[in-house]
Amino acid sequence: MSCVLACSDLDAGYSEGRPCVRGFDLELHEGEVLALLGPNGAGKTTILMTLAGLLPGLAGTVRIGGRGVKPGHARSASKAGLVLVPDDRALFTGLTVEDNLRLAVSSRRSWVAQRDIILGHFPRLAERMKVPAGALSGGEQQMLAIGRALVQHPKVLLIDELSMGLAPVIVERLLPIVRTVADTTGTAVILVEQHVQLALEIADTALVLRHGSNVLQGDAATLAASPELIENAYLGAHDTEDAEVAK
Repeated sequence: MSCVLACSDLDAGYSEGRPCVRGFDLELHEGEVLALLGPNGAGKTTILMTLAGLLPGLAGTVRIGGRGVKPGHARSASKAGLVLVPDDRALFTGLTVEDNLRLAVSSRRSWVAQRDIILGHFPRLAERMKVPAGALSGGEQQMLAIGRALVQHPKVLLIDELSMGLAPVIVERLLPIVRTVADTTGTAVILVEQHVQLALEIADTALVLRHGSNVLQGDAATLAASPELIENAYLGAHDTEDAEVAK
């Protein structure tokens, strides 16, 4: 599988000289799902926003599909094939479900095909196409946010806190769809998620951040079978020199 996202020695944060994330390295391959884990304030959202060009990289490089992305320029990241689903979903709440989806489709001629693909993943939206996004349930809004991202045919899909405000049973239904999308389209996914075990069930690899540093990384199934490794990483009991686990 080809590498679609590469970060090298990336520093990220909100002010020059004061990075929240330091020396972040990552290679993400086609169809790979990475669970990006860690306690609140670890720097997970900061990384996603930096990759998406919504924050300037303070140091290091980001390449998408082998193409260098201009730091701090969302258009550069988007043109290279990266799409972010933020934790607030960023929907146009006064527009209908259909209008939210249509706005993300690059060609009017492809609308019907794209609609059918999205409704195949999220059949509930078929009943809600004429409903304003602001009138949807939380789960329906997340379906719409992910669907709107998918019609852009991302090479890399970033999903920040998919489970925000959702009941666990809804999260259990949505996460397997992320896995299916990665498998069927080759889209690489970075998933920030607080439901650790649910995320590990659908991920290929996982990485734990703490205080802006990578303290644990490895095969998702291996980490799921050793929850004490995750717990130690969250609590700071894991030595950062042993950040790689057996794959």
